[in-house]
Amino acid sequence: MSPGFRFEGHASVIFPEAKINPDLPTLGLVGALGGTPVGSGNIGQTAVVPATYASYQVNDRLWLGVSINSPYGFITKPDQNWAGQTYGRSSKAFSINVTPTIGYKVTDWLSIGVGLQVQYLDVTLKRALGLSPLAPAAILEGDAYGVGYTLGLTLTPLEGTEIGLGFRSSIRHQLDGNMRLGPTTVAPIKANVNLPEVLTFGVSQRLSPQWKVMAGVEWTNWSRLNIVPVTSAITGTAVTALPFSYRDGWFFSVGAEYQMTEQLALRAGLGYELSPITDRTRDVRIPDNDRLWASIGATYQWNEQLSFDIGYTHIFVKDTDIRLVPGNPQFAALPFVAEVKPSVDIVSVALKYRWDEPAKPIPAPIVRKY
Repeated sequence: MSPGFRFEGHASVIFPEAKINPDLPTLGLVGALGGTPVGSGNIGQTAVVPATYASYQVNDRLWLGVSINSPYGFITKPDQNWAGQTYGRSSKAFSINVTPTIGYKVTDWLSIGVGLQVQYLDVTLKRALGLSPLAPAAILEGDAYGVGYTLGLTLTPLEGTEIGLGFRSSIRHQLDGNMRLGPTTVAPIKANVNLPEVLTFGVSQRLSPQWKVMAGVEWTNWSRLNIVPVTSAITGTAVTALPFSYRDGWFFSVGAEYQMTEQLALRAGLGYELSPITDRTRDVRIPDNDRLWASIGATYQWNEQLSFDIGYTHIFVKDTDIRLVPGNPQFAALPFVAEVKPSVDIVSVALKYRWDEPAKPIPAPIVRKY
């Protein structure tokens, strides 16, 4: 958090690209069974992800803050009639977090923060009930509210050195919704979904008045998202299951910032992410793999109260295969083998404004947003 009374508004536009190209034996099998032997087209859907942050400095020790963001979400939508439609026609997950936070400066070298997460989750998954282009759809939809917490601390052991540690708890959601099988059958369902906890560690070191370097590592407990039973809301009996069977995810990053002028700062960084999705668990809804992030950005300080940020990221995702065969938890009778070449571009902008007059120096806080 920062001194005074501040507001930040962020917006990221995400441009994903991923085409699922089935191999020839798969296309031949689908065609022989009466399906449409074609690939998915681009399943990625452009999305705008907003976020806002506000903080208020009560005194030289205490800060109050709130953030509103969307930590989890994706949309994938292949062409309506394609070779893998029995495994996925479209998928959407959307979340929004509201997190009020309290930050406290314990000493000149230690600050701590704690927050309450209130999260809304909405999920819709569609697949075809057959290979025919006219096959009806099975649609699972549900939403829920959940509550969790955040913790954070920042150490400044030396001048110019900051060490941050943040934790975001798991949130348990009990999805309430419906399972639709074709145009006539609708059954109320429930499903318990445990979203992962996240642990983040970061270091920032100022080398000179112009140069600063940063490094970080993040662990996400995606193995919590294993096999999710879907049960009848009336009888409690099993209806289906969502077999994610993910492993834990890791993200490693390094970066540098250069203060080019008093008003303009430039930065760049690299990150490498170990995906929670493996060759054994990959499916057509999220054909993810390990990825390299390359980012550049800049901040322009318009005046003492107003600044602007802009950034661009390209994500290089490893070319990967989908093998929906025996052994894959998503396998359902029909073998499906395909190749995917995904990539993602992200453009982000932000506006930061300080509402109070920064005429008098205020001791700078060191509690970060986590």
